[in-house]
Amino acid sequence: MIANIIVFIFGSVVGSFLNVCIHRMPKSESVVWPRSHCPKCKKRIPGYDNIPFISFILLKGRCRICKDRISLRYPLVELITALLFLAFFVRYGLSYNFFFYFVLACGLIIATFIDIPHRIIPDEISVGGMIVGLILSTIRGVYINPFAFNFKPMLNSLLGIFVGGGVIFLTGWIFDQIYFKILKKPPIQGETESMGGGDVKLLAMIGAFLGWQGALLTFFIAPFFGAAVGIVNLVTKKDHTIPYGPFLSMAALISVFWFDKILRFFIP
Repeated sequence: MIANIIVFIFGSVVGSFLNVCIHRMPKSESVVWPRSHCPKCKKRIPGYDNIPFISFILLKGRCRICKDRISLRYPLVELITALLFLAFFVRYGLSYNFFFYFVLACGLIIATFIDIPHRIIPDEISVGGMIVGLILSTIRGVYINPFAFNFKPMLNSLLGIFVGGGVIFLTGWIFDQIYFKILKKPPIQGETESMGGGDVKLLAMIGAFLGWQGALLTFFIAPFFGAAVGIVNLVTKKDHTIPYGPFLSMAALISVFWFDKILRFFIP
C-alpha cells in the first residue's frame, strides 16, 4: 500500500514536468530553463505553489499573483500520469518493464496534449521516441539473458518502426488518392492530407516500443475512438478534421495492457 502511494506521488511529480514540456515544446522553448512561471504574468511559481493537485486546489485554480485561471490540463495531466504509473507498477512491479512502459506513456501523454490544441506532434517526441524505444528494446535483449545477447527485441523494435509508420502512411496515401484524385473532392479548410506526418511518426514510435504486432493492433484499435469523436465533431462543429494522435495514444495503451487478451479473442 505504501509503495503504491509512493509510486502515485512520483507519477504526479513526473506529470508536473510533462506539463512543462506540453506548454513549452510547441513554442520551441527549453523545458529546463527558466523555472516554472505563470504564462500570464510571467512571475516565477514558488515551490509551494507547484505541488501536484494540492496547489491547484489551495489556489482555487488561479495564479497567486495575477489571479489568472490555471488550466485544468495541469491537474489532469498529473492525474493521468500518476494513475498510469500506478497501473504499470501494479502489473509489472519495480522491474524493467515498468521503466520501459512508463517512458512510452510519458511520450504518449506529451504527444496527446500537444496535438489536441496545436495539431502537431513534435519530432522531439516522435522521432526521439523511436530512438529511445529502439535503444530500450536493445537493452532488453541483454536484460533477458545477460550472458547471451538476444537480438529478437531489437529486431522486433526495428520492424515495429517500419510497420507502424508504413501502414499508417500507406493508408493515408491510398485514401488521398481515392478522395482527392479519383473522386476529385476539393480539400476542406486547406487540408491536403488525411493523415499527417506527425501521426505517421507517432505510430512508428509506438512500434519501436511495442513491436510490429503492437503497432498493428494500435493501428486497428485507434479508428474506433477516432470515428466516434469525429462524428460528434462533424455534427457539433461542422469540422471534419480531428487530431489523431490522442487516439493512437489511447490505442497504444490498450495494446500494452490487453494485447494478449485481444489476440486470444480473435485467435482462440
